[in-house]
Amino acid sequence: QVQLVESGGGLVQAGGSLRLSCSASQVNFVLIYNMAWYRQAPGKERELVASIDTFESTYADSVKGRFTISRDTNENTMSLQMNNLGPEDPAVYYCAGRRLQGGDPFAWGQGTQVTVSS
Repeated sequence: QVQLVESGGGLVQAGGSLRLSCSASQVNFVLIYNMAWYRQAPGKERELVASIDTFESTYADSVKGRFTISRDTNENTMSLQMNNLGPEDPAVYYCAGRRLQGGDPFAWGQGTQVTVSS
């Protein structure tokens, strides 16, 4: 069973930037599957932030123009560059693997906390 491990969360001031990374234990996992970032803030449902595969990258409207998803298939990693962080962004961010764009994840990371101070 694949293990997804996130890193890069932390505390940042409003308007600042963070870069999250996700590493997959299974060879070629990032290449084969649709990879996604989800987030869940306290009291809210988990939401899809961005996804990437061979064909396309997608973003939630709330992060378009501020976040950039990327992947390194040689390193089997995925990243989320988050710029201009604001009060709507604090959450636990999860890396996930999906079989198809739009599908439900079948693999999850443990999550990494992002906190934004005003």
